[in-house]
Amino acid sequence: MAGTAQRTIHGSDGLFELVGEEVGVSEWFEGTQEAIDAFAGVTNDHYWVHTDPERAAQSPAGGTIAHGLLTLSLGPGFTWALLAFEDFSLMLNYGYGKVRFPAPLPVGSRVRMRSTLRDVRRLDGGSQATFVQTFEREGQDKPVCVAEQVLRFFD
Repeated sequence: MAGTAQRTIHGSDGLFELVGEEVGVSEWFEGTQEAIDAFAGVTNDHYWVHTDPERAAQSPAGGTIAHGLLTLSLGPGFTWALLAFEDFSLMLNYGYGKVRFPAPLPVGSRVRMRSTLRDVRRLDGGSQATFVQTFEREGQDKPVCVAEQVLRFFD
C-alpha cells in the first residue's frame, strides 16, 4: 500500500471539483492469516472464526475470515496511496457514517478499495468531505465492506 499517491487534491476548491467522482482504486492487499492474527493480537479479538483455522474450516465460513474492522482499517493506508492532500494546514478523520460488511473476506483473499467523493461542505476555516469506500474482494461481485468516511480539512 505504500508509494506515491495517484492523485493530488489542492485545497477545498480541489475537493469541490471532484464531488461525485470515483477518485481512485487501490492496489490489492492479501488478507493472510498472519495479518488476521496480528490484528487479533492488537484488538484482543481472538474469536475463533478469525484465529482457529481448524475450527473455522468446519463452520459455514469454510475457513478463517478477516475481522470486518481489519478490512475497514485498511482504508487510511489505501487512501494515502490514492490521494495526496495539499494546500491544507491540517486534515483529520472526523469519523464514519454508515459502515456495513455485506460479505466475508476469507483468509488468502485479496481486497482493494474504490473511493468516491460523495459530498463536500464548507466549514469555518475549511471543509468536510464524505468519501464512500467500497472494499471489494477479488473475484466476487458483493463488496466485503462499504463505509462512509468523513474527513475534515482546514485551509
